[in-house]
Amino acid sequence: MTEAVYPQCRIVPARFLNPETVEALLSRILEVGGIRKLILNGPRLPTTVPYGPARGLPNPHQMRRVIRAGDQDVELQVQVGTILIELEDRSFIEPIRKACDEVFTNFTYGFSEGKFMKTQATVSDYAKYGPDADEVILGTTDPKSRKGPLIIQGTK
Repeated sequence: MTEAVYPQCRIVPARFLNPETVEALLSRILEVGGIRKLILNGPRLPTTVPYGPARGLPNPHQMRRVIRAGDQDVELQVQVGTILIELEDRSFIEPIRKACDEVFTNFTYGFSEGKFMKTQATVSDYAKYGPDADEVILGTTDPKSRKGPLIIQGTK
């Protein structure tokens, strides 16, 4: 990977987040602006049971809900444990940290700056999007997913 041109930060709560907390955090972060990429990481929440005696049956899970992110409805497909953010410049880091302080009042979280996302195409990116993929979606590929990344349009 090459050196990250844009600043990146990682938010790691002390526990998995409920959909309500994710929605509150995303609304605060999107209000700050300056976001190039935002990735929600965590264990997948499949819609059907993937293996075992109940394979193929519906998998009702209370954490898989539709939340509001910006002006768009988004279905959570993971139980959010880590949030990775790539920003336009360093001036947005402190407002995002303050937004996290406002949302995470009942438990601790870690906030770190560094390089957490891919900056060059991976084999999975090449296989899924081809050689001329947009650099904004690099590193966001889930090899098990049949869908592409969810893109929430910002205002620029």
